[in-house]
Amino acid sequence: MQYALDQKGDLSIQIAQKLRDAIVEGTLIVDERLPSEKELCERFSVSRPTVREALKRLAAQNLIRTQRGASGGAFVNRISYNDAYPRQITSYTLLLSMNDITFKTACEARFAIEQACIPLAAKRRDPDHLAQMRSEISNQGNQDLSDEDFCASDVNFHKAMVHAAGNPVLRFQIASAIEAMQPLMNMITFTQRDRAIIIDLHTAIANAIETNNANAASSALTELADYTMSLGEQINAKPD
Repeated sequence: MQYALDQKGDLSIQIAQKLRDAIVEGTLIVDERLPSEKELCERFSVSRPTVREALKRLAAQNLIRTQRGASGGAFVNRISYNDAYPRQITSYTLLLSMNDITFKTACEARFAIEQACIPLAAKRRDPDHLAQMRSEISNQGNQDLSDEDFCASDVNFHKAMVHAAGNPVLRFQIASAIEAMQPLMNMITFTQRDRAIIIDLHTAIANAIETNNANAASSALTELADYTMSLGEQINAKPD
């Protein structure tokens, strides 16, 4: 761990970053106790409030936990996928909103990464995954379902398909991307789309995955991508 800090910058941010780097690199391992506040003050030549602020930043990122008592202190946390998932969604959402990402670009990205899950989902799906997909399809057929609830069900259907792939790393990356991108895409297209078409394509995907037919599922997802893209093009072509 390096201790030199840029005195012109925010010292607490720099300390938090150095400790974070040590955790990511494995210099500080899961469940290891960090140096005491006094030791950190001495190592970084800063005041105790500065160290405490740095530790608060790490705790806010769920990288450390604190324990009281004689054997207490700050310890490196084990981050679960569930813990990191909300931050991943936030990052995707901010990326889309702050960088003027077009509908076409978001659509291409979302369906391209989702296609990566199809072969695994067709091979590894279990009854629970299929049941969730069927449940969402049934829910989408409810004539009284609001646009907002239809959009939410749409997201849940695709998340269930991704979960069926049985790969936690893919699930973390792709499901969070879907959760961030799909609401944006739904918001743009919901006034124009035909729910029956969406339901038919969702049904085709679920049927293909249930019968382990990755090619058919991939084709249905491609149809859904093309349909979604065409809606975006129609809306963009309309005069203001």
